[in-house]
Amino acid sequence: MRIVLLGPPGVGKGTQGRRIASDLGFPLISTGEILRDAVARQTPLGLEAKRQMDQGLYVADDVMVGLVRERTQAPDAAEGFVLDGFPRTVPQAESLRHMLSDRGQELGAVVSLAAPAEELVRRLSARRECPVCKRAYNLDSAPPRDGVHCDEHPDAGLAQRADDAEQTVRKRLEVYEAQTAPLVDYYRQQGRLFEVSGVGPVQVVSEAVKKALNGAPQKGGAWSS
Repeated sequence: MRIVLLGPPGVGKGTQGRRIASDLGFPLISTGEILRDAVARQTPLGLEAKRQMDQGLYVADDVMVGLVRERTQAPDAAEGFVLDGFPRTVPQAESLRHMLSDRGQELGAVVSLAAPAEELVRRLSARRECPVCKRAYNLDSAPPRDGVHCDEHPDAGLAQRADDAEQTVRKRLEVYEAQTAPLVDYYRQQGRLFEVSGVGPVQVVSEAVKKALNGAPQKGGAWSS
């Protein structure tokens, strides 16, 4: 089963994606992690991606399509995968459709998570990161023990990523509405869309996602009890 997760920044796609992938035994393919790795290694692509992400923009389609094509051809993704962060635009969705069609495959389901804009701003603005180990925290929902420093590196003060500053968060949400939200209608018209509220405890949202996906074909995987 091949699944796409849609939703604005901060809605919980990463958290729910890990749960879905674990239940079905498929890899979670996060384009955000792929890009952050390139940024950390300071590759030419990574430096350009950092510049764009710091401004609340998305990287170019051809770069993302290439990264996704390569990753989804890995052996662990042969039976299925969960995509978080791709596609972001209708042209990217068309590229994904052609990519899978060329392999004799198709998308199984698209889960769209939603939450009010102010809730998303609050969640993202509270995120912090250890400058040493890159461990992520959230001052509201998952704070460090002393509220200031990394639990693993007590001398390291937590920092806010540039793309989590409130002004940049609001820009990211604007970009999402303009570029990515149309994907909801695109996949709804195809009958592949399952809409779930991203508001509430993680387990409650997870159960709603699981219930939605139970209505989709589950070739190559099954929910764990």
